[in-house]
Amino acid sequence: MQQLKQYWVAEALEKDLGDPGNPDNMMSWKQVIDLDEREAFPHEIIEWLYNWKLSHYYVPEWVGGEFTSFEEFVSIVRVLCRRDQTAGIAFTTLFWSFLCWMAGTEQQKQKLASFIKDQNGAMCLAYSERAHGSDLIAGDVTATKVPGGYLLNGEKWPINRATISGVTFVIAKTDANAGSRGLSLFMVEKARLDGATYYNLPKTLTHGVRGSDISGIGFKDCFVPDDMLLGKEGAGLELALKGFQVTRPLCAAFSHGAADTALRTTLKFALGRQLYGKTVFDIPQPKKTLVDAFLDILICDCEMIGVARGFHVVPEQFSVWGAVVKYHVTVALEKMIQDISVVLGSRFYMREEHDFGIFQKMLRDNAIISMFDGSSIVNLHALILQMRSLAKHRAKRNDKMMEALQSRLEVNFSLDRPVPRYAPEKMDLFSRGADDSLQGLEIAIAQLHDLKEQSDVNPEVLDQIITFASFALEELNAQDEYLATSAFEFGHDQSPELFELAKKYCALHAIATCLHMWIYNRKNLGEFFAKGEW
Repeated sequence: MQQLKQYWVAEALEKDLGDPGNPDNMMSWKQVIDLDEREAFPHEIIEWLYNWKLSHYYVPEWVGGEFTSFEEFVSIVRVLCRRDQTAGIAFTTLFWSFLCWMAGTEQQKQKLASFIKDQNGAMCLAYSERAHGSDLIAGDVTATKVPGGYLLNGEKWPINRATISGVTFVIAKTDANAGSRGLSLFMVEKARLDGATYYNLPKTLTHGVRGSDISGIGFKDCFVPDDMLLGKEGAGLELALKGFQVTRPLCAAFSHGAADTALRTTLKFALGRQLYGKTVFDIPQPKKTLVDAFLDILICDCEMIGVARGFHVVPEQFSVWGAVVKYHVTVALEKMIQDISVVLGSRFYMREEHDFGIFQKMLRDNAIISMFDGSSIVNLHALILQMRSLAKHRAKRNDKMMEALQSRLEVNFSLDRPVPRYAPEKMDLFSRGADDSLQGLEIAIAQLHDLKEQSDVNPEVLDQIITFASFALEELNAQDEYLATSAFEFGHDQSPELFELAKKYCALHAIATCLHMWIYNRKNLGEFFAKGEW
């Protein structure tokens, strides 16, 4: 099986970092555990990654960087986070630069690209506030217009890399009476500020990612010039929400890295540990737990790769797709890591011993990912608000629409096909009823029936897949019928029943994604994947 080009950079990074079990290697488990014990920021690791020129892969080609695709990008993030989520997350705050790539002027883009590539620049996102959390409209930080710029006042907390960064993306209220149009986004360059007008809040002690710079930033009549405004005044909330559409599904790559290491270190233990005259892996229940964990990762892989390619194919659908993947993948992998801790027994709780105690660090660190960039509840709520629109759209499909949908699915899920250049200007606050992956379920079932004519597919396995896919379609149709007849629920007063329905939608979406990935890549990803027994 020939390695796909979009994974070459991740493979090169993996090779240069070396075996994380070797304590002498950069980002080794011993090194990151030592840093975690001291709750120390991983400066040496971050510097090594800059010297490797990894920051260039956070800057798109169209502004002089090396970023070509989200599929390549998430594979890089996974390499980092399978060693250490603290360093991986700290470095990947660079990805907030996409706010500038989406909305900045040409001058702002070139300046930020140079800051990242030539100055080893770091950045943070300052949205949340102590009193308001994720309720951005209720925020108290203000930006008052004055000649030549704005005066910032107020505090943002808790913010990752608020202190150890040179650029801060700040959302602030520019018009207290304009509601959702009263917020604006600023790309604040600290080096150009009067140091007496801003300050940092102390580092917050955390359960996981203990070496992270989780702190805050405050402003007191802090002047920021007009050229630090990103986009138009009043467009801050729209930009913030579109930015979340990008970063929320990418958070899943953080979870993938932790899940990868958690499974590998547990499997290593199970294969080497002798109990009752056999290895732990030879005992049926631990074996089933580990096999289930592997399948969880494989399912989430399909979702992660599908969504990464989807950025390029259907960016206008990411108000739905991003929320689905952020919820389902991070929650599924968080549960998976907890489940396999039982196989390690008491060692999962130890801060040393087996593989330097890396499991307990991964368990603690990964617990925060489902909270990043909108909690599970926030993402489910975002999905609920569009579920009726999705159901109506499915009811209106015709042959022409389905033909176009099938063409998009082929590009989206065929890993040997190039994807179009990412077009952030196509992102939308609402998907307008479109969700290609799940709405292509009937197409997938028809393709499965066509495979019956091919001799390389086990007919019994194929029948089982078709039965399972048909059941998923029945569930989707039943959900559509329920939504068509139930009373509409407004705003934040959604019922618990609708949240359960949204969770089911996410599960059905995962099924559809796995089907598409298998159908279009049976000949690309090796014998195990091709068999379809998974």
